Amino acid sequence: MTDCGCDKARAELEEYLRNEICRTDASEIRAHLETCEGCQSELHIGIVLTQTVQRACKETAPEELRDQLMARLRGLQVL
Repeated sequence: MTDCGCDKARAELEEYLRNEICRTDASEIRAHLETCEGCQSELHIGIVLTQTVQRACKETAPEELRDQLMARLRGLQVL
């Protein structure tokens, strides 16, 4: 296993977080993250950002707002 370096680790960090890269690349990035504090910091920011977005996506708008939005969309479709 080799250290991929900061450039590759940072370029592929989002895919790494979502498990969207091959095992070899993931292993190289994981090995790099074990020793690089700068990239560990980037990873932490990525994790916090991902969790925040996931929480925000679980929220639902109030029913009245959804009804108003749907009415406007229907109005636009008629035009």
